[in-house]
Amino acid sequence: MVEPVEEYGMEEKLSIAEDLLTGPRGRRLLLKFALEAERVHGVKQGRDSLRYAVVRASHHLEPGQGAVYRSGAESVWRTVITPEEVAYRLSEMTLPAVTPSMLRSALAEAVNAAQYWQKPEGEDTLAATEPVQRELGRVAEHIARSPHSDWWTTALVATDQWSVWSWDDGRPDYLAGPESTEAERLRKWRERTRENEARAARDPIYSCSDGWWSTPPTLFSTRRLFDGAPACLWFVEDGMGWKRAVTRQVSAPVNARVYEIDRAQAWAELCRRFPIEVTAQKRNDWYLTTGRSGRWVVPDWTQVADEYEGVHLTVAGYLAAAGTAIDATDDTASVIAGWAPDETYWLTDSATSNGDSRSWVCDTSDTYPFWDEEPQ
Repeated sequence: MVEPVEEYGMEEKLSIAEDLLTGPRGRRLLLKFALEAERVHGVKQGRDSLRYAVVRASHHLEPGQGAVYRSGAESVWRTVITPEEVAYRLSEMTLPAVTPSMLRSALAEAVNAAQYWQKPEGEDTLAATEPVQRELGRVAEHIARSPHSDWWTTALVATDQWSVWSWDDGRPDYLAGPESTEAERLRKWRERTRENEARAARDPIYSCSDGWWSTPPTLFSTRRLFDGAPACLWFVEDGMGWKRAVTRQVSAPVNARVYEIDRAQAWAELCRRFPIEVTAQKRNDWYLTTGRSGRWVVPDWTQVADEYEGVHLTVAGYLAAAGTAIDATDDTASVIAGWAPDETYWLTDSATSNGDSRSWVCDTSDTYPFWDEEPQ
């Protein structure tokens, strides 16, 4: 007889594998892991390699590719490699043991490649094709069985939260003046959202990239990873390649009322209960990235704050749902955009970031980049 805890553990593992295949970020992670597996095995990057096939196949699936070829390499880029060929090379690959560094690197690349103001990139389209997705299922099960992916389904860890305070270009990630409160920032956000919606409805030109994200304008935080570096250093959608950062520890109440987004349905519930219309200002960007045409909503974070102190997005929830059109009602949908895996946004002043401050430098000299803490 199987003990309940073991049965639950198996269900969690199967859930992770399904999540990885469900969303564009999850499939992109699987493809990145497979490419890294080839490098681990020492495969030369020639015409018979998986990387060669992925690069060529993706090139012909890029939006607007048409007959545009790279100068001096027309014959090479005219070579068409099909998704079926990519799938075959995937099927022939022996998958190496999963390591924390490999998994983190693949996740970081998948997150960084998110661009929700344009059509999906060629690699995203390739990973979503039936033959490639079928073979990626083996990679998904391999990763799901690893203990290094266990934390992907876990809820908020309130006792060890960190936020990026500034990046190397001097841009702060969170502006918190002494006179500001989260309630005030949320109130101004709602006013601005409504003004932008009215303006974009009057003049469609204002709906072009007027803000493709769906995050609150408040303090955010993530846990630390296996080597002590906060996850927020690693996982940034459409990052700018920063090499230096300053983080601050976030003090959050252990018993905080936090809403967990562990799947698309959880995000849809927020949008159903606390909707604010953003159709006019989001329709261009979100149509391009999802292919859906219709009404759009996001959670009204001012209303969410009346019931919850924070909202946490699990890694599994991110990989399955980010960048997809999530139905909220029969005629409205939403997109999780601009979020990072394991990110918590704090909607009240119950969480503060006046604690420990640490400086980090990204070292890219080794096989895997890593964030190294600078000595005080």
